[in-house]
Amino acid sequence: MNIQVSKTGRIEEFKNLINSVLQDKKVKTLFILSCDANDFKKDSVDDILKSTTTPIFGGIFPEIIYGNKKLAKGTIIAGLYHEANVQIIPDLSNMDSDYERIIEEKIPDNGTTKTMFIFVDGFAKRIGDFIESLFNVFGLEFNYIGGGAGSLSFKQKPCLFTNYGLIQDSAILALTDLESGIGVSHGWKEISGPYKVTKSDGNVIKTLDWKPAFQVYKEAVESHSGKIFKENNFFDIAKGYPFGISKLEAEKIIRDPLIVVDENALQCVGEVPEDSYVYVLTGDATSLINAASNTLHLAENDFKAESGNKSILFIDCISRVLFLEDKFNDELNAVYKKNIPLIGALTIGEIANNRKDYLEFYNKTCVIGILED
Repeated sequence: MNIQVSKTGRIEEFKNLINSVLQDKKVKTLFILSCDANDFKKDSVDDILKSTTTPIFGGIFPEIIYGNKKLAKGTIIAGLYHEANVQIIPDLSNMDSDYERIIEEKIPDNGTTKTMFIFVDGFAKRIGDFIESLFNVFGLEFNYIGGGAGSLSFKQKPCLFTNYGLIQDSAILALTDLESGIGVSHGWKEISGPYKVTKSDGNVIKTLDWKPAFQVYKEAVESHSGKIFKENNFFDIAKGYPFGISKLEAEKIIRDPLIVVDENALQCVGEVPEDSYVYVLTGDATSLINAASNTLHLAENDFKAESGNKSILFIDCISRVLFLEDKFNDELNAVYKKNIPLIGALTIGEIANNRKDYLEFYNKTCVIGILED
């Protein structure tokens, strides 16, 4: 893997970076991680992407990771020495889309795939349905890793890199014969619940135990934290109190409440199904950092390739940064190894499984891929 980085966020350097990586004739695919603060203009980026014949996938994220540092501006381009079969799944908010049919039509044969990279518009409305469809088609045949692209402005906009330009409300699938090991962990613990989700609409929880969702959540969080929700402080408190969807014999699936809508409903990152059971969770710096370390351990144990060269892909939730603040550096150091290249993104939701567990769209979770180089 040929990894190069620009820390300025200028469009000229973005173009130069692509050209520089492509000077390596072994590079067969471009994997791009870029920062929202670059403020790339779609027309300028599209001209560069459309002129590149090498397969491209990747996204724009709140921040990215290079080594043991996070970058608020800049771009990482990883030139993969494996050619990816890159497919775009459009209309990720369309209630009428049959994703199983679309996936089967676009990928009738997954060939020698060992690892699928998946990047989605983090503010699309049917991410959960899409992920379920993907698993229904391919099951446990290979490893999956990826996450949600987008901006902390919470506004949907073009955020996915393709050979057709920057796109939005879509998913990108990159199928490769790259060996990988995957680890997933989060470190959040329950403080209240379970509550039955008695009414929801996609990623909006309307009622819990037949009561207004915000009323139930507010009572649990204020009782535990000693803090009071006011007009403009919802996210400041909520970032430390996610929901956990109960899963049989597995870690809870985290859902991040972002804002209160319609006075008493809670909009989350990712769908929350009706009739599921959720807990209110919390954590501290120690539990989250220990979970990151455990994620690396799980990925290392899952990595079976005989090749001595490898890289680390760290997909971590941007809300963990907002929660940990200065201590996020400790989380980075917990997964960083001086002799192994590390790149990553701070995402709007995380996607993973490791040929053992059900494929999920996570929030507030660490995902690590050890990748064959």
